[in-house]
Amino acid sequence: MELLGILAFVVALLFSVMVHEFGHYITARRYGMWVSEFFVGFGKRLWSVQRGETEFGVKAIPAGGYCKIEGMAPNDEMPAGQEDRAFYKASSGKKLIVLGAGSFLHFVLGFVLLFTLFAGIGTNQVLPVINEVVPNSAAQAAGIRAGDEVVSINGKRVTEWYKDVEVIRESQGRELSLVLNRNGEEISVTASARLTDIDGTKRYVLGIVNDVGLKRSGLLLSIKNSAIVTRDFLTESVRSLGKLPEKIPALWGATVRGEERDANGLVGVVGVARVSGEAVGSDKLTPMERLATFVLIVASLNIFVGVFNLLPILPLDGGHMAVAIADEIRAFLARLRGRPRPAPIDVTVLTPITMVVFVVLATLTLLLLVADVINPVTLNL
Repeated sequence: MELLGILAFVVALLFSVMVHEFGHYITARRYGMWVSEFFVGFGKRLWSVQRGETEFGVKAIPAGGYCKIEGMAPNDEMPAGQEDRAFYKASSGKKLIVLGAGSFLHFVLGFVLLFTLFAGIGTNQVLPVINEVVPNSAAQAAGIRAGDEVVSINGKRVTEWYKDVEVIRESQGRELSLVLNRNGEEISVTASARLTDIDGTKRYVLGIVNDVGLKRSGLLLSIKNSAIVTRDFLTESVRSLGKLPEKIPALWGATVRGEERDANGLVGVVGVARVSGEAVGSDKLTPMERLATFVLIVASLNIFVGVFNLLPILPLDGGHMAVAIADEIRAFLARLRGRPRPAPIDVTVLTPITMVVFVVLATLTLLLLVADVINPVTLNL
């Protein structure tokens, strides 16, 4: 079962990468740029088919994919008669849209997955179903039983228990009227909550312990909750990237010196795959809870990857966007001085910087890979 979870994560990751590349592809085509290749994987070509000017196919190493847009730099050769379709000749606005489309679709995919979670699978919530009645409590005195479902309190239908329970807590001991569903039959009871000390806090309670389980939300609430969680994931992703340098020493200690792995520290793709496998294979969760956990992991990963790709460093999309913005700033300054628009920045000139960044990212990736193998993060599910 755990292996199934890991395989599912790999498929989900590949799908996410191709959604990212599709964002580049569809916007580049929209603006008339020449897209020559769209491949899943890298390395040796296993299969391909030509559709118009683009070759679609699959390569041997399933470690992502790519969309090749011709003319990324001024010295790139273009097919005869297609010189004006080079990427570097497009306006800065069009470049920014094409470059940002991949991350944008990561955010969209994350939102869609969260919406599926809220509306289709459900999230763990306290349910109005009573799991246990506390002995000698107001609930027991009123004849409330385990298995009863609270339908309404004081005539108000129960929809969200975490909100509706406030009626009991704020009752000040006054008599409450409850409608219960018992074995398909609705019955009415009255009970008065008693002031009870719970973990040092005095509150009015009936003395019932509710079930916890998955509950789906309505359409509008699901959209609202998905937007809120997407925003929270975005914010947390930005914070995590900002704290990345200070987390590297702890990662080094966990990798080289065998120190305890920080569950809130850096985790690589292998680590996330293992966590996904652990969630899907856990016998402590119901099948739907496993699915919910898996969907949440993939949604959060998409949003993080979307933010990461927007970092203003080459060779990431954000680095190319920074170059496009710099081009526009140079053009603006030239206009102020009454000069013609300068030639676009040749990104190949920045190759040394790109290589340094690539080496740093590759080193961090290797360190994460080793840590995820020899000292993995676990959910203890």
